[in-house]
Amino acid sequence: MVYQIHHYPADLIDVVQLPDAGRVVIRPVLPQDEALTDAYFRDLRAASRYDRFLGPMRALPPGLAAHLTQVDYCSHLALVAAVVAAGRETVIAEARYARSADQTSAEFAVSVADAWQGRGLARLLLGKIARHAAAAGVTRFYGETLAGNDRLLRLARKAGFTVRPSPEVAGLLHLEKLLSVTGKPGTSTAQSTGLPAA
Repeated sequence: MVYQIHHYPADLIDVVQLPDAGRVVIRPVLPQDEALTDAYFRDLRAASRYDRFLGPMRALPPGLAAHLTQVDYCSHLALVAAVVAAGRETVIAEARYARSADQTSAEFAVSVADAWQGRGLARLLLGKIARHAAAAGVTRFYGETLAGNDRLLRLARKAGFTVRPSPEVAGLLHLEKLLSVTGKPGTSTAQSTGLPAA
C-alpha cells in the first residue's frame, strides 16, 4: 500500500537555534519517520516512556510507530524536533494532537528526549500545536498526565491549562485549556533565530 500525503503543512517547518546545542529543525512528521520515531521512544529513559504513555513500555508495540507517523495533518497532527549529526537525523522531541469525533476538542501529547529537556522544546512544540489546533477550529485542548510528571505540570500551568485530578483513576491528572479559534491554519513564522530555555 502506498501512503499518500495530502496538504502537508509545510508552514509548520521551523528552524531554531538552541543555546549551546545548535540548529534544531521542527517539522510535521512523515510516514518515512517510522524508524526514527521507534528509535526515539526506545532511547527514552524508562521513566520518561512511562510518563509519555501513562504506563510501562519497553518499546513501541507493533504497528504503533506506523500509527504515530501516518497522520492526516487534520484530525491528527504530529510535529517532531530533529537534529542532524554526521549525516544522521535524530528525533529529539515530538508533540501531537488528535481531534475528537466532534472535531472541536483535541487531545495532545508532548515529550522530549532526556538529554534535551530544560531547553524550551516542549513549550515551543506545545505552543505550535495549540495554535494550529485553534486555527483549525479546535476550542478545547486537553490531555492527561501522572501526578509525578512535574515537568509537564509546570509547563501546562504556565501555558494556561487547568489541572484537575481524575475522578476515576488515582494519580492521574486531567489538563484542559480553552482555545480561541483564530482562523485558517498556516500563519506561523517559517524561521526563528533563538529559543530561550523554559
